[in-house]
Amino acid sequence: VRSMWTSLTEMLTSLKNEKEVVASVLDELEDPLKQCILDGNVVFRIPEMLIHRVESSACQYCTGSLYEDKKLNFVTVIQLLNEALRALRDENCQSELKELHAIEKMVTICKKTQETLKAKRLEIEQQYRVSASSSVTRSQEDWEVKWKSFLGLPPHKISCQNLVSSQCSV
Repeated sequence: VRSMWTSLTEMLTSLKNEKEVVASVLDELEDPLKQCILDGNVVFRIPEMLIHRVESSACQYCTGSLYEDKKLNFVTVIQLLNEALRALRDENCQSELKELHAIEKMVTICKKTQETLKAKRLEIEQQYRVSASSSVTRSQEDWEVKWKSFLGLPPHKISCQNLVSSQCSV
């Protein structure tokens, strides 16, 4: 974000003179009583990145030179400004694409971690169930031995009648 902000600030700073020219023209055009004369006394400074982008592109974005007959060519200025906006858009899209790749990697890592943790949880649950079931089985066997030693019969063979008759005889 900081690098994108720095690039944006540099681009806006480099376009400051152009912005002032366009703003002054628009200010003059708002007042219909004023007549304005545009001459070529304004010097534009085009950023190197934009010059390189326009010169290296396969199709020409600008149809003419910045000055024609010592007068400012506003069509070319507007085309350059449009290309500058395209460059900013492309940079922004690239940074968003990089962020998207980083997010995709993070999601992949989180999914793998989740799968690993789920597998470990299932393994622990199975171990606990096995140990708990064996513990319950041992406890049942212990109780059956105690019942057998106390009453002489296992608990599942004792009926209510046998229990009542044995209590009455005592």
